[in-house]
Amino acid sequence: MKVFEQFRLTDRVALVTGGSRGLGREMVLAFAHAGADVIITSRKLDACAALAGEVEATTGRRALAYACHVGKWDELDGLVDAAYREFGRVDILVNNAGMSPLYDKLIDVSEDLYDKVLAVNLKGPFHLTTLIGSRMAEGNGGSIINISSGAAARPRPDIVPYAAAKAGLNAITVGFAHAFGPSVRVNCIQAGPFLTDISKAWNMGVAGERLKTFALGRAGQPNEIVGAALYLASDASTYTTGAILAVDGGPP
Repeated sequence: MKVFEQFRLTDRVALVTGGSRGLGREMVLAFAHAGADVIITSRKLDACAALAGEVEATTGRRALAYACHVGKWDELDGLVDAAYREFGRVDILVNNAGMSPLYDKLIDVSEDLYDKVLAVNLKGPFHLTTLIGSRMAEGNGGSIINISSGAAARPRPDIVPYAAAKAGLNAITVGFAHAFGPSVRVNCIQAGPFLTDISKAWNMGVAGERLKTFALGRAGQPNEIVGAALYLASDASTYTTGAILAVDGGPP
């Protein structure tokens, strides 16, 4: 039983960006069921509030819904202020929010699209990690988890800006681990293809052929991110930092 207790998050406070749906939603629910209070943020307050109500009804934990665009630094300042005002601390930060707009050809990528992709996937996590990681380091420490993508290691022509941003996220994971250690652990989950809302935009014929080359031969279900997230958030991973953990079905 002591082994399983390492994964408990009793009375900790977890903030998850992009937390109202997909992988973020699964991590929010898992953290709450493990005993944490949660801060759920995305651009849609209604979706965050609905999940906050579900968390409180099913787990008894406190949940704060907060609307925020993670690509805008001034909005992140407000998010952090609200989190510390409500709970007094943040013990776990998950930089999960991301975006990868579709385009036909690389020549079609506008400066605006490029900037938006880099802002949400890299600039925002950088700033939020500096804000919260600094407070963690000055206090009782904590765990920061970045959600990257297999695209960081295996970029394709249709996701070049996204792949570049996620590769950058992998890099700052290691840099922040050194900057805020030893009391703050900073790790990264390099996620493969998951069947979330985003997968509805996939060309399933093309995706199906790609997935056949994976060791598991399929995409992941959203709840299959939970084991890795709980490991990195909890005391089960006290000697793990600066790690890039692939949860991707064993790609070729």
